[in-house]
Amino acid sequence: MRDTKKAEESYTEQVQILTQEHMNGYGRLFGGTLMSWIDVVAAVVARRHSGANVTTAYVSELVFKAPAFANDTILLCGHVSYVGKTSMEICVESFVENLDGTRKQINKAYVTMVALDQNNIPCAVPLLEIETEEQRAEFEEGLRRRKKREEKAK
Repeated sequence: MRDTKKAEESYTEQVQILTQEHMNGYGRLFGGTLMSWIDVVAAVVARRHSGANVTTAYVSELVFKAPAFANDTILLCGHVSYVGKTSMEICVESFVENLDGTRKQINKAYVTMVALDQNNIPCAVPLLEIETEEQRAEFEEGLRRRKKREEKAK
């Protein structure tokens, strides 16, 4: 029988202050930099949930909602949204955090990570304990995204 973990047990935040090295030619946060940060946050969440090394398998619904500029504080928040046998879907939301503490969402992404054993073979991960209706809805959406990917792969 597989262990069960709560989403809060692997919740992860990362904070960045944007500098010129993070900017694109238009003076906004370079999307590739944000994507790299998202991948790191997703990996940490997945490692915490699975207790194993992980690899990125799929990125879905990577939505850029608003720009960020030099000297903005960027907050990335990640949590497990869906769990399969060896894979985990991680939701990472990115925000600009203002000096008064208010936040504006600039990005949301779902990243599928696969847990790996010592031989780099996919291994089983703990089940996700659903505690709220919001978590249940997000889990069901993750299941729908997974089924959609499987249909495309056929």
